[in-house]
Amino acid sequence: MVNDRQSLVSTAFPTPAGGGVEWRIAAKAVPYPEAVAAMEARAADIADRKAPELVWLLEHPPLYTSGTSGRPDDLLDPRFPMFTTGRGGQLTYHGPGQRVAYVMLDLKRRRPDVRAYVANLEQWIIRSLDAFNVRGERREDRVGVWVRRPDKGIGHEDKIAAIGVRLRRWVSFHGIAVNVEPELAHFSAIVPCGVADPRYGVTSLVDLGLPVTMEDFDVALRAAFVEVFGSTGQRLPEGTF
Repeated sequence: MVNDRQSLVSTAFPTPAGGGVEWRIAAKAVPYPEAVAAMEARAADIADRKAPELVWLLEHPPLYTSGTSGRPDDLLDPRFPMFTTGRGGQLTYHGPGQRVAYVMLDLKRRRPDVRAYVANLEQWIIRSLDAFNVRGERREDRVGVWVRRPDKGIGHEDKIAAIGVRLRRWVSFHGIAVNVEPELAHFSAIVPCGVADPRYGVTSLVDLGLPVTMEDFDVALRAAFVEVFGSTGQRLPEGTF
């Protein structure tokens, strides 16, 4: 049976006329409230045609976030700060070693279809993982990208990337989080994304035995982004948006 999101993946997210997507990489961990404020301001400027689209790669200090479907009972141990946020999804962990990509695209000018956009975010992750011979897969009943773990038992799978998006005036913000080398034990304090089935865990590239650096993964992300969403512009120095 063909996954519905798989059927939506296409090249129908061309770069709008007038330039490529800016690409920013944070030099140090960004506090969550600061990141949200910056995203909201940039998304407003994109909607008003005052700024180009942006992909912002960063890491956060250890923290938990709860999306619009988050349940209080999914926080098992409040060992880090918790932030309630307007993105879709439930509880997740962010911290050092996890590549967070906040994606601010004007879907009104590209393709005003939220389901197709989420499918393309998944495809972006999957193609990025392909660069390291990791087979990421979609699941109809579980958002994000998963890898099979037959070494753990029949039917076992681990989540390697989460997705949570929000749109305002058809400009996207929030985005994806891919586990490169985070402290996986920090996920034990929550029910990640509401998935409590013991067959489903959390993994990372390093946990899978791949000595991938953040810089290595950034290269793969950028190449795969071009394949899915179109051309990017120059990498910008970190600073004011």
